[in-house]
Amino acid sequence: MDLCEQSPSYIRAIAPYQPGKPISELAREMGLDEKKIIKMASNENPLGISPRAKAAIKKELAELGRYPDGNAFELKAALSRRHGVPEECIVVGNGSNDLLEMVAGAFLAPGRAAVYSQHAFVVYPLATQARGATGIVVPAKNYGHDLAGMLAAITPETRVVFVANPNNPTGTFVPGAELEDFLARVPRNVTVVVDEAYTEYLPPELRYDSVTWLKKFPNFVLTRTFSKVYGLAGLRVGFGLMHPDVAELLNRVRQPFNVNSLALAAAVAALDDKKFVAKSTKMNRAGMVKLERALKTLGLETIPSCANFVTFRVSRARTVYERLLRQGVIVRPLANYDMPDHLRVTVGTPKENAKFLKALRTALDD
Repeated sequence: MDLCEQSPSYIRAIAPYQPGKPISELAREMGLDEKKIIKMASNENPLGISPRAKAAIKKELAELGRYPDGNAFELKAALSRRHGVPEECIVVGNGSNDLLEMVAGAFLAPGRAAVYSQHAFVVYPLATQARGATGIVVPAKNYGHDLAGMLAAITPETRVVFVANPNNPTGTFVPGAELEDFLARVPRNVTVVVDEAYTEYLPPELRYDSVTWLKKFPNFVLTRTFSKVYGLAGLRVGFGLMHPDVAELLNRVRQPFNVNSLALAAAVAALDDKKFVAKSTKMNRAGMVKLERALKTLGLETIPSCANFVTFRVSRARTVYERLLRQGVIVRPLANYDMPDHLRVTVGTPKENAKFLKALRTALDD
């Protein structure tokens, strides 16, 4: 008998996560100069790493022969000060993805279920399937979360609900008041994970204080990341805020030393780099406006976005994607999100945005 057949069928049925194509890979495949390739596929910060984080990394290099602080004392202390929550309410992860996996590991199993939206982050179904649980997919409403539909989809077997706000890959947004009302209606034996990976990109008029909900809803888990606006995608560091009992449970399934020393030091420094965050969000807002206007001028339908990317509909999306690759521009096809006629492009620097639009015009004309 094939050894792999000894693995549970739900594991063998998983379709591996497909990340955005790396610059080096495209250069090898098509013989392009890496320096002339732009990657606008993975919603990374085009400004790169926070200057304060870079300095902290250099300082930490001498200690790489030792294991990192497995309890992430300094990062938890910094997050506690920033968000006004006790340190025992904080769990750190190897990116916020790690937190999503921890929740799934702690609460899901065969015979249990998780609810999430159509067109939502692909890690939700992956984490669910990896535990042998049932994924309940609620049809999207205007490419975003239908909270009423998600509430109605909760069954006695449901143990987790995943909500991304803003949503990836569509950029849609649920107003804070609606999300809080949803939390109030969800049964208390169901953990609600609100994934706020892109929350720092929200304009001031849309921001809401989800941290205060922790006192109201013991079944609420809030996850955030340093991979986006803080520019630490390559280091993989995120965190979750939750009831201390839930945090204690997640720490049981958390891998030892799951966040490395460089990531811990960089995150502490980046958290305090308000100037870098302000510069990043300002450039993102300006770039978003220009990209959306240009795409509409080209006759392409866009999904209004509250994140750091724009998703747009284009006929023969796969062909256009490949034509962009040949010009050294990497964007993200969305067929695996049940959106075969859409592409997602990260808001880049003004120069990157201009190159993308020029390449797109060429791709559409070919």
